[in-house]
Amino acid sequence: WASAPSTKTLGVETRLVQGHAPQPDPYGAANMPVYVTATFQQASATEFGDFDYTRSGNPTRTALQSAVADAEGCNHCLAFSTGMAALAAVVRLCSSGDEVLLSDDSYGGTYRLLAKGAKEAGVTVKYVAMDGPDGPARLERAFTDRVKLVMVESPTNPMQRVCDLRGLSAVCKKHNALLEVDNTLMSPLLQKPLALGADIVVHSATKFICGHSDTMAGVCCVDDEALFKRLYFVQNAEGTGLAPFDCFLALRGLKTMALRVDRAQQNAIAIASYLRQHKLVTKVYYATSDDHPDRELHLSQATGGGCVVCFTTGDVELSKHVVS
Repeated sequence: WASAPSTKTLGVETRLVQGHAPQPDPYGAANMPVYVTATFQQASATEFGDFDYTRSGNPTRTALQSAVADAEGCNHCLAFSTGMAALAAVVRLCSSGDEVLLSDDSYGGTYRLLAKGAKEAGVTVKYVAMDGPDGPARLERAFTDRVKLVMVESPTNPMQRVCDLRGLSAVCKKHNALLEVDNTLMSPLLQKPLALGADIVVHSATKFICGHSDTMAGVCCVDDEALFKRLYFVQNAEGTGLAPFDCFLALRGLKTMALRVDRAQQNAIAIASYLRQHKLVTKVYYATSDDHPDRELHLSQATGGGCVVCFTTGDVELSKHVVS
């Protein structure tokens, strides 16, 4: 697995299985209970406890955030109702008149959010090809004094284009702009963008973190305390925190994330190899394939290719048949 600076003595797989049970707990629960409550009793009219209203904070959500932060190797994590809610909170860091530079190969929901939502808020969005070894240079040429945020995925979904996260980070730091990386395809285990210089990492936790297709969730991971507080303010003000029961389901999913990611990646490698030899397949896209142009770049910042494989057939009807 990818690593980040840590003082932990147990492996991440063990820490995920052990979970983040409440401390102290009078009953010694092995798993985090679901705190299905809107409000919490306070000691008095002037003395407040750790929690008062679930929109602002909930013990089950705190446990999930702590567990994801542990897996990601970061200081802070915020759990949102969906991955798009997490991305929307990141975009809220920009003000009218600011510019966002978005990778020209990004998730469709991200395009929609920025093309309409950001535009209506007075934020200008520009699309830049940031993949490959020349990505940082293209990013540099696209910068203006108004750029406050750069948003990328690596590898991209589904075309598997790889971005030089270290290089992009250096450009962003030079211009005092934030770099956000959507790390969904890699999970917190295969790649750690914060350790590579990113400021914000977002996951659609619906995918590998939850893992059972029964929960929608998103997370934002950061190291910087001030940035965490800005994102938390947006989450609390807009009420986009993940509900307690969904947090419980995500915590359950985390316990098996290492096993699932490992097996899914093994299957993806086998499928990519099979497709590459199939007479009806014209091109296979997978980040660690020998013929991927940026394979070495990807392996310099990640420990595997993940589980998404993309391929073309050159025949619309055949592709429809495959998808159906």
